Amino acid sequence: MKTLRIRWWIYAYMFAFAAMAYVQRTTISVAAPELTATLQYSTQQIGWLFFAFTTAYALSQLPGGALGQRLGPRVMFTVAGIIGVIATLGTALLPYVLAGAALLIVLIVAQSLLGAGQGPVFPVLAVVIERWFPSRQFAMANGVVSSGMLLGGALTPPLLVALTATLGWQQAVLVTAIPAVLLTLGWWHYGRDRPQQHARVTAEELAELDSVPPAPPLTFARMGEVLRNRNIVLLAVSYLCMNFVFYMISFWSFMYLVQERKLSGLESGLTAMIPWIGAAIGAAIGGVLADRLATRLGATRGYRLVPIFSLPAGALLLLAIPVVDSVLLAVAALALAFFAMELNEGPYWAATMNLARADTGAATGVLNTGGNVGGMICQPVVAALVADGHWNDAWIAGAVFAAVAAALWGLVRCERPS
Repeated sequence: MKTLRIRWWIYAYMFAFAAMAYVQRTTISVAAPELTATLQYSTQQIGWLFFAFTTAYALSQLPGGALGQRLGPRVMFTVAGIIGVIATLGTALLPYVLAGAALLIVLIVAQSLLGAGQGPVFPVLAVVIERWFPSRQFAMANGVVSSGMLLGGALTPPLLVALTATLGWQQAVLVTAIPAVLLTLGWWHYGRDRPQQHARVTAEELAELDSVPPAPPLTFARMGEVLRNRNIVLLAVSYLCMNFVFYMISFWSFMYLVQERKLSGLESGLTAMIPWIGAAIGAAIGGVLADRLATRLGATRGYRLVPIFSLPAGALLLLAIPVVDSVLLAVAALALAFFAMELNEGPYWAATMNLARADTGAATGVLNTGGNVGGMICQPVVAALVADGHWNDAWIAGAVFAAVAAALWGLVRCERPS
């Protein structure tokens, strides 16, 4: 009987860290109504908390990925876990001792700290996949992690709302710190930077990996090569465009269903889960499909095929959302559009990893910086359109960004130069 490879236990920790990061970043948005009620903060002030996290998260992608590549995943995920716990405890406990403007400032600092601590999570996760998995599974490993996070997008808010209703928002936030502490301690005990360092990894498992020798520590010169790599830059710009759509659907679809489709209460909450579920299915399928295509057709053609077809299909579905009369059809179009977008998580990350290999942390830091800049562009653009009631124009903007993302894939070459 074939024993389970150690890489899958390591992967389980990565999955858990990514899930915990999502829970931690979601707590402040779920607690926002309570913050406005109990602390008398305005919507604009709550927006500053969101902006603090998003900005710190985006800015820490590249340095966090590069640092994680140099220091190793064991140290970086331990540090990220500690930072997340400190920021979570600060958010929950500081209102007991501070109030007013002083409290708002330290909450902004706490959210900035949380964003900076979580920034390296996905680039360093890519480092783990590059070191622990054969290249034929790169897209699958990235896609399945994204799938889990998207399911978290569907399930985490209702769970936190229930905790808040039972315990209050501060106690609900404190509860989320407990699994984070256990996860961090478990990782420090079990995790290793490379499979060769883990006592339980067998020679058979090592033989399944690509024979790529470990690179020396990342230097500024190699970092410059990553930043000048035409294909990595093209992938980052394309990922920016795709993530414009990701942020639009994930942040604004609930409001669309309430304002334009006139859903309310439990009906809107449960209905808003459907696009997230569609996206989760898409991320897993896209990763597996991209790996199979890349193995059969080569990296460039294999990784390119999924986005070249799915991104234009997603654009058409976005255009259909405001046109159909039925609420059910509109939700179906939303779910299918999200599905089409998230088919591409595996191809984007696997293509970048294939180009960078030992410099995966730095390269995926560039990629995810692009993705989060797409979110930073999306929020004010969609907010301005929606404020004036131009929902149709918002969906059109998303379709344009999706089409551009697909066109850029046509310029990408995914093979490393020999």
